[in-house]
Amino acid sequence: MAEAEPQEPRCNEESTDESEEDDSEEEPKLKYERLSNGVTEILQKDVASCMMVHEKFLALGTHYGKVYLLDVQGNITQKFDISPVKINQISLDESGEHMGVCSEDGKVQVFGLYTGEEFHETFDCPIKIVAVHPQFVRSHCKQFVTGGNKLFLYEKSWMNRWKPSVLHEGEGNIRNVKWRGNLIAWANNMICSVKERHASEMRDLPSRYVEIVSQFNTEFYISGIAPLCDQLVILSYVKEISEKTEKECCSRPRLDIIQPFPESCEEISSDALTVRRFQENECRDYCLEYSEGESLFYIISPRDVVVAKERDQDDHIEWLLEKKKYEEALMAAEISQKTMKKHKIQDIGLAYINHLMEIGEYDLAARKCQKILGKNTDLWEFEVHRFKEIGQLKAISRYLPRRDSVLKPFIYEMVLHEFLESDYEGFATLIKEWPGNLYNNAIIVQAVVDHLKKDPQNRTLLKTLAELYTYDQRYGKALEIYLTLRHKDVFQLIHKHNLFSSIRDKIVLLMEFDSEKAVDMLLDNEDKISIDKVVEELKNRPELQHVYLHKLFKRDHHKGQKYHEKQISLYAEYDRPNLLPFLRDSTHCPLEKALEICQQRNFVEETVYLLSRMGNSRSALKMIMEELYDVDKAIEFAKEQDDAELWEDLILYSIDKPPFITGLLNNIGTHVDPILLIHRIKEGMEIPNLRDSLVKILQDYNLQILLREGCKKILVADSLSLLKKMHRTQMRGVLVDEENICETCLSPILPTDASKSFSVTVFHCRHMFHKECFPELSTDSSVHFCNICSAKHRGPGSAILEMKK
Repeated sequence: MAEAEPQEPRCNEESTDESEEDDSEEEPKLKYERLSNGVTEILQKDVASCMMVHEKFLALGTHYGKVYLLDVQGNITQKFDISPVKINQISLDESGEHMGVCSEDGKVQVFGLYTGEEFHETFDCPIKIVAVHPQFVRSHCKQFVTGGNKLFLYEKSWMNRWKPSVLHEGEGNIRNVKWRGNLIAWANNMICSVKERHASEMRDLPSRYVEIVSQFNTEFYISGIAPLCDQLVILSYVKEISEKTEKECCSRPRLDIIQPFPESCEEISSDALTVRRFQENECRDYCLEYSEGESLFYIISPRDVVVAKERDQDDHIEWLLEKKKYEEALMAAEISQKTMKKHKIQDIGLAYINHLMEIGEYDLAARKCQKILGKNTDLWEFEVHRFKEIGQLKAISRYLPRRDSVLKPFIYEMVLHEFLESDYEGFATLIKEWPGNLYNNAIIVQAVVDHLKKDPQNRTLLKTLAELYTYDQRYGKALEIYLTLRHKDVFQLIHKHNLFSSIRDKIVLLMEFDSEKAVDMLLDNEDKISIDKVVEELKNRPELQHVYLHKLFKRDHHKGQKYHEKQISLYAEYDRPNLLPFLRDSTHCPLEKALEICQQRNFVEETVYLLSRMGNSRSALKMIMEELYDVDKAIEFAKEQDDAELWEDLILYSIDKPPFITGLLNNIGTHVDPILLIHRIKEGMEIPNLRDSLVKILQDYNLQILLREGCKKILVADSLSLLKKMHRTQMRGVLVDEENICETCLSPILPTDASKSFSVTVFHCRHMFHKECFPELSTDSSVHFCNICSAKHRGPGSAILEMKK
């Protein structure tokens, strides 16, 4: 509350706080300041009794009968000596050119401030109330009212005389009067509302009626009342009993904002006002005036005038700052930055950062820097040094500018050194997140190298050093570190910076680290590192050599053909499951060498395949039967070869082996006549599942018969369909025009003279002949055939049309 210092208290209330809102968390609605300048000078010699507020000026009445015109700062612009006694009320018209004044000696004056027009009347009792017509400046509105125990209306007659008439009486003293437009409102012991009557309710009633909208009791005396939107501003007066002297004394007046209801009210805010010599004042010594357009409220006391204003956004922010509600103040400032006059967003933000640092909220303070400091590099550098002074550089490191409005390099280097001394992981994170152009890379590299001298095996530092080398384009050094660490980024580094020339002697290391990725990379870039170079580098590591050559063979069966002989041994040693697929797919593999290796290692399946491929099917079959003793595989092999001699060998080998006979009976029905096998079975031999095998043979036979019949039906249906199609085609006409020629005489098929008769033979093959050019038909057949197509063995083409004219 903006107030002047209070006078020396004369009651035991000197310990009372200046304003009760100081201890309240609820923000006050109004702010206060003392009206000074000329008012101070007036009230040193005189005592204020009343005031009237106009939009252009203020009018102050005193106990010594003076009326002063003041500007809004309290400077005196005019002075009137009205009476030797107290001025009770002042009234002004809307133009501010006419004033009405009433005083304690019963005198009433209405006069022009800038003209000689004047009215004087003296009553036999004090006049407390006066109100001039709002349009008094107009000739037909020369009216004013006065109030005591009656309400009089004075109006100028046609002879320039003032004619009084009684408007109201009988309800006690008139306490206040206000004149607006063509309505006069006065107050006695009720508060009322004037309303328009609905047209349907009028009849013989007046167009307006009065309604009590709210009525409530208070625990204090009311010295003044004024509207504030739908609320009331009340100047209240309270007497209290002193705890020390146990005597009644006057307390400070209060300005309350009340929300009225029909039969009650709610206090919105209440401020105790410290006015000069308030201990000497009574309820009647205070009054409240207001300026409607600006929501200004003037509290008038005998020795002081205080102005109350609605608080604006600057005041709201000021209160939030006083209460240390910086976050809310910052939000309010951002919303109303165009209307603020006293505060700046950045100043509020800096105060917020200071507050957070004072209470130890360093992380939050650092986070707020990002928003508050924005692109102001000077402020950033200042705040970074402040964080350093309190040992909290780590807190602000995450929020330092990285792209726009970057700071000087030494700021970032200072932060990195802080982490390097105490937090290797945090240091590594910053190196990864910060662009390398923020700091001097060489300085940081040297610092890391110095730390590695103390801890040479520290993986975090080694990895970070590799990243620094990469940014510095020292890829060779970075690659060495990545390979030493077996870091996953090594392949990305090689691809990104085309470091294939640097890895020609490091192929074994790459394969040991991740053979799958290494092989893919080498094969994708064989133009940079040849196949021969890779095989040569891996010669002492045959297991890795096999991985590389196997992947190469999978991609292209021919690229590594000169290594196929070598691969036989590699597959046999390290990857037998893929040996047989390799032998099947390779066309460059020496079969004799492969057979020798497979026989040495007793690889039966691979040997069988090689024998078969080399044309020795009988030896292959014998090996299946004798080595594998697998009738199913033997039968499958015989089916693949489709050789009658192999089937004969298989039957001869199986004839004394009942399990083999069962297998043959179950599988050879579609390849060999089962009767050949059944006739050779010795009488009395027990054959497992013979009945089932015979049933299967019969079922297979029936199935073959059904298949043949089904195929026959399909063939007949297709033949009939094609025959119908051919018939439809042959029934169609054939276009014959001047461009067609006779295939015998090579002259146009149609005569040039259309009137002459002609005869033409046209075949379905589109060959055409003049009748006279076509060879004579044998007497045995009436069917014509195209001799051209017959000579070329295209099949006989019967004539489709014989044209005559």
